[in-house]
Amino acid sequence: MILTINVAVLLAVVIVVRLRRRTEARSRADERLTVALVLVFGVLIAPTAFGRGILDVVGQVVEGASGVGEP
Repeated sequence: MILTINVAVLLAVVIVVRLRRRTEARSRADERLTVALVLVFGVLIAPTAFGRGILDVVGQVVEGASGVGEP
């Protein structure tokens, strides 16, 4: 039996665990590491179908928000 671990899923779990900690307990280095992990996670999921779906949804939200004041 071969066990495979998807790196993006493992990184998502690490990010969720890190973000559950209280804000007051984080140092600047800890926050920088969390930002770096989130950026790497974004790069890992960007070429997937899920990443493209997120990009489409965010694009639609931005288009809707940018056209709010227009008649």
